[in-house]
Amino acid sequence: MKHLIPLEVIEQKILIIRGNKVLLDRDLARLYEVETRALNQAVDRNLKRFPPDFMLTLTKEEAASLVSRNVIPHIKYLGGHLPNAFTEQGVSMLSSVLNSERAIEVNILIMRTFVRLRELMSSHRDLANKIEELEKKYNSQFKSVFDAIKALMKFSTDSPTRIKTIHGFKPGK
Repeated sequence: MKHLIPLEVIEQKILIIRGNKVLLDRDLARLYEVETRALNQAVDRNLKRFPPDFMLTLTKEEAASLVSRNVIPHIKYLGGHLPNAFTEQGVSMLSSVLNSERAIEVNILIMRTFVRLRELMSSHRDLANKIEELEKKYNSQFKSVFDAIKALMKFSTDSPTRIKTIHGFKPGK
């Protein structure tokens, strides 16, 4: 399948809200080439398909944080409604309520992006564990090398995944 959208573009749209990797309704609507209002109306007609672990509605504080970081426009430009955010499962469920060829193709790309992010995060964890094991074994001889590697890993934590965390909202809240 020819990629309609580079995975990196989708990756940049993924946010972490309340400890969940999510995509906002407005970003999904753009990817699907539908109006945000139409996407949310389809969801509203099928609310049973979107339990809280599939979709969450942002609080006023979360929306204000996104506005302050220029992720979304001022709330008054969103029709006064707080944005919805969809987890990976919620995005998958959207393909059943948005019945178009574009929605199916975009959903496949989004699922691939989530898988890619999981792989990147897992490999980063694996590398950190291996370095820790080596550090325990050779700590006194290579302390400066391990310090440099840790500094590089810390520096690159956000850049390869480009996941944005809402300031002030810690995972698990």
